[in-house]
Amino acid sequence: MKTAIYPGTFDPITNGHLDIIERSAILFDKIIVAVAENPTKKPLFCLKERVELVENATLHLSNVKVIGFSDLLANVIKQNNIDAIIRGVRDSTDFEYERQLASLNRVLTNGVESLFFPPKEEWSYLSSTIVREVHLHSGDVSHWVPNVVLNALKQK
Repeated sequence: MKTAIYPGTFDPITNGHLDIIERSAILFDKIIVAVAENPTKKPLFCLKERVELVENATLHLSNVKVIGFSDLLANVIKQNNIDAIIRGVRDSTDFEYERQLASLNRVLTNGVESLFFPPKEEWSYLSSTIVREVHLHSGDVSHWVPNVVLNALKQK
């Protein structure tokens, strides 16, 4: 069984993230979406909330498991017998950063490869930061996030 991990902060999960999860779920037997605690980013949603939002957004995918983590990603990879790391890359800036992380993770995990997924064109500009900013200024984010996230944003 081939297992991939898709790590991120997911604050909040967007339709762009969901698209990458769905495309990855076709290629791998199991996808672990690993939600990073990442307190340095000062997330809008706490780790528990973000894990629940991702779980609810991926209920339709039987081969997706969601976990929260605060450890080094390499340790999570070793603990879960991961075969590949999934990363989304929107542009050349993302690619350069992700390329460096891929090299680091390959060393720390004894060879686990990273696979880069470009977004579909409709999500190529989208990020969690954009969703939070537009929502903060009372903009409509309904096209960018799953309904469960839209409802959670309205509660914040």
